[in-house]
Amino acid sequence: MTTTVERPSAAGQSGERSARSLVDAVFRAREITIAGALLLLVLGTWAANPRFLSDQGVKDLLLNASILVLLAVGQSAVVITRNIDLSVGSVTGLSAFACGQFAADSGHGPGVVLLLGLGIGFVCGLVSGALVSFGRVPALVVTLGMLYVIQGVGYWWAQGEQISASEVPDGVLRLGSGSLLGVPYLPLLAFAVLAATGWFLRNYRTGRELYAIGSGPEAARLAGVPVRRRVLGAYLFSGTVAGFAGALWLARFGTVVADNAHGWELTVVSAVVVGGVAITGGTGTVWGAALGALLLTTIGSALAVLKIDAFWQGAITGALLLAAISADRIVNLRVTRALRKRSSRHGHGA
Repeated sequence: MTTTVERPSAAGQSGERSARSLVDAVFRAREITIAGALLLLVLGTWAANPRFLSDQGVKDLLLNASILVLLAVGQSAVVITRNIDLSVGSVTGLSAFACGQFAADSGHGPGVVLLLGLGIGFVCGLVSGALVSFGRVPALVVTLGMLYVIQGVGYWWAQGEQISASEVPDGVLRLGSGSLLGVPYLPLLAFAVLAATGWFLRNYRTGRELYAIGSGPEAARLAGVPVRRRVLGAYLFSGTVAGFAGALWLARFGTVVADNAHGWELTVVSAVVVGGVAITGGTGTVWGAALGALLLTTIGSALAVLKIDAFWQGAITGALLLAAISADRIVNLRVTRALRKRSSRHGHGA
């Protein structure tokens, strides 16, 4: 007696590829739309106030966006796996204060300070990732709890004190104020992390497996993907990037307190989702997330230049977030319907 294994027909495979192509096309279109909206915002603000695009204005815009772009890149890796990390703001704040105190006490230069920030973020990401992946605790619960724990540790450590720029070694401060060929160091570092992450997610099997997990964790597990290890890796990356961002925060501003980046976690999530990374996982790119971060930063800068109440920045961010989530939902429904129609036709054809 022989058994036969049914394989998906060419029509079925073609239908699945078409559906995925539809998703990719929609999210690429969103990235193009965000880039267009960013361009219109910049040109409109420049028309109202030409100083907005002065040399110093452009540098300030790039510097202000650098840290948010970094955090958005780290968050994207987590969201792609259908999870979330609400602790990135508190990790950044703790790293900034710890690096500031270490630099003030030891006098070490930027290299050691950056390594310390990376280490702090790595430990925080390890705790969150282990609880989510191996402890199977919901990501929202774990990272919200980590947010408050890290904030508490920071307040206990700082005891209401702050590290002033005069206490920080000049080498660390030069990292935040210096430039290469006229381009500040911070945007260059952020772009390097962005480009490396985007290349890794697109070209390495591990990066593609993160998308597979976000598209369907159980299907990915059945296909042999080490889901727990990959989710842990995503959290390690997000935490490490947040720790790195904290060290750069110190270099950028010099003066740090325990609650730096307080409330940034929601801004980071907004940037990621607005940039086309679906909150339900499985789709989106870090390039889109970076565009979302740059758009939100530019909105804040434009409102300040135009002397508009800062309240509107929150309102605009919320509106963009709702629009992005709604767009994701519409796309998912249409793709699901398309797959069902193709499956039905294939079934009838059989």
